[in-house]
Amino acid sequence: MIQQSDFQPAVVVVGASRGIGLAIAEVASKELGAVVLVARSAEGLAVAAAKVRAAGGQPYTFELDLQTADAAALLEGYLSENSLFCDVLVNSAGYGLRGAAVALSHGDQLGMVDLNIRVLTDLTLRFLPGMVARRRGGVLNLSSIASFTPGPYMALYYASKGFVRSFSEALHYELRRSSVTVTCVAPGPVATEFLEKSGANRAALFKILPKLEPEYVAERAWQGFRSGRRLVVPGISAKLAALVAAVLPSAVMLRLIGRLQFRSGDPCPCGSGQTFKQCCGSRHAKVPSPS
Repeated sequence: MIQQSDFQPAVVVVGASRGIGLAIAEVASKELGAVVLVARSAEGLAVAAAKVRAAGGQPYTFELDLQTADAAALLEGYLSENSLFCDVLVNSAGYGLRGAAVALSHGDQLGMVDLNIRVLTDLTLRFLPGMVARRRGGVLNLSSIASFTPGPYMALYYASKGFVRSFSEALHYELRRSSVTVTCVAPGPVATEFLEKSGANRAALFKILPKLEPEYVAERAWQGFRSGRRLVVPGISAKLAALVAAVLPSAVMLRLIGRLQFRSGDPCPCGSGQTFKQCCGSRHAKVPSPS
């Protein structure tokens, strides 16, 4: 019978098949240990495993839909079956949607809350007690520069990332006297497929801000985590954006973000099924301005 003492520590990366998650897995692999790659895509996991192996790590792949109710328990079982324990948890799974909340799919928005918040919380609370008991390891949670302000036309995405940052920073404080670290990384726009899939690449805000490479974000995130930092904001532009969000009044930030993320070709928030330009925008254009 395998004893718990025989278990090997592993870096567990959820959302590891692409983007920042994959980049962090590659960085973690340089420490020459076990890296468990978790994602839905078998093809993506195969590519990720090859990259981890090339970087010097020992890859394990687990094809899993994180939004199933027992996903965390299934992951825990997989680790146990392979004589592994979660030493470092990297929560990088998530998605975003751009558009007015009343115009976007109800189900897709609830799915965003489920993956970005519930799944991250479930995994963190499941594996964190073991880390505290062993007095080693920690959690690296992926948030966003969006966490510093409300975000009209990406309302739930900004709110979910605000939760991640708040939750992570609070846990960091609670565990400050332990040997366990909880670090939140909050990058600005990153050159991954997220921008296209979310529709954010069509908004002026994401055209203005420079795009970071996922490898750069991963290096800064991992260094910050290993240094025991509470919050990592990679890149000068992201740091400046966070400073602006802290200084400007909320009403100003709401108006600024709203203008930069809205497009007249978006579905009209009134629910007509037409674009804003065809519907409310057209009606507003016909209203004479006050003399």
